[in-house]
Amino acid sequence: MSKAFIAAVLQDSLSCTGVAAGKAADDLIHAIVETLKDEGGFTLPSFGTFTVHKTKARKALNPRTGEPVKVKAGKTVRFKASPNLKKTV
Repeated sequence: MSKAFIAAVLQDSLSCTGVAAGKAADDLIHAIVETLKDEGGFTLPSFGTFTVHKTKARKALNPRTGEPVKVKAGKTVRFKASPNLKKTV
């Protein structure tokens, strides 16, 4: 799924222009990112839950050279599907 697909669905659903649908898709994605940053996660009922998890620093191997590389600690987003979504898919 891409931002263009979301914009197309919004355009068909709302009967608006492509520019307005594109702006709405941008605003939606921006709101999701800001909510993840501020609150650490959110839930879309009947779809699932997105949460931010911290990852620890670790050692990995460079696949080309086999050389050990340090990977910094960071954050990642995890998704857990709702029971309704699991049943549908």
